[in-house]
Amino acid sequence: MKIDKTISAILDRALEGTAPSREDCRTMLDCAATSQEAGMIRGVADGISRQRFGNEGIILGQIGIEIDACPGQCKFCSFGEEHTDFEPSTMTIEEIMDAAERFTMSGDLYALFLMTMHKFQFDRLVDVVRTIRDRMPDQPQIVVNIGDFDRCQADGLRDAGVNGAYHVCRLREGEDTALDPEERKRTIRTIKDAGLDWYYCCEPIGPEHRSEELVDQLFLGVDYGCFQHAAMRRVYLPNSPLAARGQITDLRLAQITAVVSLASLGSPETKNIAVHEPNLIGLSSGANVVYAESGANPRDTEKDTSQHRGRDIQACKTMLYEAGFDHLLTAPAKRRSLLDAFRD
Repeated sequence: MKIDKTISAILDRALEGTAPSREDCRTMLDCAATSQEAGMIRGVADGISRQRFGNEGIILGQIGIEIDACPGQCKFCSFGEEHTDFEPSTMTIEEIMDAAERFTMSGDLYALFLMTMHKFQFDRLVDVVRTIRDRMPDQPQIVVNIGDFDRCQADGLRDAGVNGAYHVCRLREGEDTALDPEERKRTIRTIKDAGLDWYYCCEPIGPEHRSEELVDQLFLGVDYGCFQHAAMRRVYLPNSPLAARGQITDLRLAQITAVVSLASLGSPETKNIAVHEPNLIGLSSGANVVYAESGANPRDTEKDTSQHRGRDIQACKTMLYEAGFDHLLTAPAKRRSLLDAFRD
């Protein structure tokens, strides 16, 4: 069976350093996940990504520091106020520090993420950041995954010790959520203007999302210049409003991850690619980042995801080792042998 000539031409250009266009990406996403063409897309993306990022893997750790009925009303999230089964709870500073120390004790974590609901207490978050930075002055990087915020708040977070922020204008934002897409984009511009690393993702992907939607959403990260790009599938949550729409396969997620990775060739600011939730197919399709998680998790039904869906640092190292990465990037200019890290 012959390979589609259009796909071959797109991949040949990528191998020469030319990022695929929007139309190219739509063409690649239209391929069946089980097709030879999709296999080629994943393989080329993997080879380019390993060369581009020096075959380095990255481990990020996220702590969900609070649970509440969230007014963001995301229909794919376990915390949406109209369908959540969770009771409100907030981790104490010491509980947060215990989780942070478990993530950082090996020295293999690149960045520690702090996640809140869409509405959050800014002053308390600043206190948490300062406490972490006081006790861990050198590393890791600190990244926030919070609701929308303004430039004054961005400057305050940066001054407290925050290095970056995860923020996304998601698929069908304003339709599957109660949030304003333009406000999400304003916050993204704020992150960039404040000099923080901007972490982005094509998410949360479900079977109903068309190639055109995926392309429009993922190219926001390319056009604005994200520090990290990624792909994440929507996880099936039985009680969520979108449960009936189902969940894509890891194979389809890997195909989308590969397209994201190739598209990010058009963004020199992009320094790594993640796949959520981490899996070996995605890590051999252009991604080089895995997340460890504890505390609250919008894709989980347990209060502490570390006891359910969330991986620990050792599991993340194992996955990166099995995916064939040589080194771990543990700081912006520091790396160590992944084999050594895996043995520790």
